[in-house]
Amino acid sequence: MNQCPRLIIVSNRLPIQLTERGDKISLRESSGGLVSAMRSFFDRSKSDGEYKEKIWIGSADFPEARWKKFVFRNTVSTSFTIDPIFLEAREYSKFYNGFCNATLWPLFHYFPSFVEFSDSTFKAYERVNQEFCKKISNVVQPGDTVWIHDYQLMLLPAMLREKHPEISIGYFHHIPFPSYEIFRMMNRPWRERIVSGLLGADVVGFHTDEYVQYFLDAVQKVLGIAHSFRTVQVSSRLVQAGVFPISIDYEKFHQARETKAIRVEREAIRKKFSNHKIIFSVDRLDYTKGITHRLFGFERFLEQHPEWQQKIVFILVVIPSRQIVSKYNERKKMIEEQVGQINGKYSTLQWQPILYRYNTLSFDELMALYQVADVALITPLRDGMNLVAKEFVASRKSQDGVLILSELAGSAHEMVEALLVNPTDKTAMAASIAEAMEMPLEEQKRRMQLLQDRIREYDVAFWVRSFIDALNSSKALQAERTQQVIDNRITVQWQEAFFKAKRRLLLMDYDGTLVSFNDRPEAALPPPELLSWFRALGECEQNHVVIISGRDYETLAKWFDGINLSIIAEHGACIRPGEAGMVRRKRLSRPIHPSVRSTLELFTKRCPGSFVEEKEFALAWHYRSVEPETGFNKSRELVDCLQHLIRNSTLSIVDGNKVIEVRQADINKGAAAAEFLDLQRADFVLAIGDDVTDEDMFESIRDRAITVKVGPGFSCAKYRLPESVSAFMFLQELTTQVHAQAQI
Repeated sequence: MNQCPRLIIVSNRLPIQLTERGDKISLRESSGGLVSAMRSFFDRSKSDGEYKEKIWIGSADFPEARWKKFVFRNTVSTSFTIDPIFLEAREYSKFYNGFCNATLWPLFHYFPSFVEFSDSTFKAYERVNQEFCKKISNVVQPGDTVWIHDYQLMLLPAMLREKHPEISIGYFHHIPFPSYEIFRMMNRPWRERIVSGLLGADVVGFHTDEYVQYFLDAVQKVLGIAHSFRTVQVSSRLVQAGVFPISIDYEKFHQARETKAIRVEREAIRKKFSNHKIIFSVDRLDYTKGITHRLFGFERFLEQHPEWQQKIVFILVVIPSRQIVSKYNERKKMIEEQVGQINGKYSTLQWQPILYRYNTLSFDELMALYQVADVALITPLRDGMNLVAKEFVASRKSQDGVLILSELAGSAHEMVEALLVNPTDKTAMAASIAEAMEMPLEEQKRRMQLLQDRIREYDVAFWVRSFIDALNSSKALQAERTQQVIDNRITVQWQEAFFKAKRRLLLMDYDGTLVSFNDRPEAALPPPELLSWFRALGECEQNHVVIISGRDYETLAKWFDGINLSIIAEHGACIRPGEAGMVRRKRLSRPIHPSVRSTLELFTKRCPGSFVEEKEFALAWHYRSVEPETGFNKSRELVDCLQHLIRNSTLSIVDGNKVIEVRQADINKGAAAAEFLDLQRADFVLAIGDDVTDEDMFESIRDRAITVKVGPGFSCAKYRLPESVSAFMFLQELTTQVHAQAQI
């Protein structure tokens, strides 16, 4: 293990600019949100020594020869060690301008009509992600943490995991993650690769709760992997999805008022517009930013509130972006035509309502505009977060001003004191502008103070720290839940413990654990050797054997008639505490609603080979005999349908092994197993199972029992056996030798 762990940050582009003029090559750190976030965090945490080195890997937008010349002549002085990837220009264009910005960007921002579907650009996307993987593999050491950023690199976590299974990998998604109905518009192989790629990380981070939910929906519907408490079990790992809304360096913007350059710029703007209220917005040129909709809203305001004409000015700044893409040039033309139309309609010789600028802004100009504006109008049609809103709030040292914010921006989930507006509703936007113009100063200050307090507390350093902490916690949890494969040494230890125990409790699942699955549940009869083994166990009064299953009680009682064992049927709904014990049935608060039954029957008609099993306390839809791809797809549809159907009810859904079951939410194997432990007070307890339904049992008695998972997949159990055949053989070996010793 590396005693000096390092943090490797990976993004599409490097956080530097390298320019060459004549014989002089200059390096400058970029000022983007991610770069500022990382720089701020490390400046504040230099003393803790958590990471001895910080390495930033990304593609270079400058030639390799320039980099080599610069490194030869200079010592690179940045907040990070820079390690560039040099990609062939045509390949990078197909990757970035192709799949990233012509497919993923419009689709994830809910512009499906703009999406281009091209196998060649997806292959370029795969190849570039693979190049990143090769680069990181040449750098990474045991103990390092790799933090991958954004949608350009969604395949990278799984690629890296395959080569370096033990390292800590985090991924953060900076743009929206769409609902499944949008996500599924991608070609099936693409979406499978993307979801699988993201699950290579230990922690997958998003800005908002809804993005997390959409991602988990995609995991379940694309790969069929269930989730619980935002945690997904992938092979032998836990993957956690979390909410980590990115923020800004609050103090950088809050204290900027003190600089002379900003003060000069601010006073010049105030002098020019001394008799006007100022609305301000700044956006990168992009169809997702809703600039034309914003102009429609402003025009509606002028139309409905003529009293504000000649008393207000809208300073609209558009930052050039992706000028080689035709849709962006079309958008620029639309904006300029719309600005010209509004100014032509409402301007006078002394006043024009919109001051339009298509250019970049220096930091001083930006801060001056933030500070003089009476209203910030920030209304994207869809945005992952939108840090401009937070920067505006942080800059208002006097705590005046009003923020009008799109309810479809990620930042709207935090900034609830802003005036939230539907960006496509020009009448609502006009009303919000009017409300902002008339808002009393006292109310402005109240809202602004609450917004500032929240951003000050959850600033960019807190964002980084919370993600890193979640990543460390995830790895610790994985280490805690690491399953040990049962070998001869462990078997001998358990045999000794079993032999010494005065009271033994064996809790055993049936299907998939003691016997293999069968296409028809009623055909999975216990073999004679299993019945014989159970009889032998039951003859010893020190043993208490419990079959704990999802099957109905009548079937289990018939199969194990005359054998001294207890039965927990239907996951705990029905309990017989011994061969001659009284059967206890859990009382249902209400019967399962008829709509659940009709839904299952409808899917049975749609899916040949499936059938509904009716139990006393549950309904189960089996699809083991269905063609695999059809069964999987229909099962995902059914789970989604049932989740909406039973919402706010007392029912729950169990997404099991080729079966989906609907039952009462308070019925589970965990509660039933814990009850037996409390009653028996055994000094040797073994619980063994294979299915998701057994996880409740493993979780509830984990610290009081030997828990064994049969088959693949992550589990709360401490130990693992590969399959049901080996499970029965192991149990025979464990108990038979002990009984043989007892006869001596």
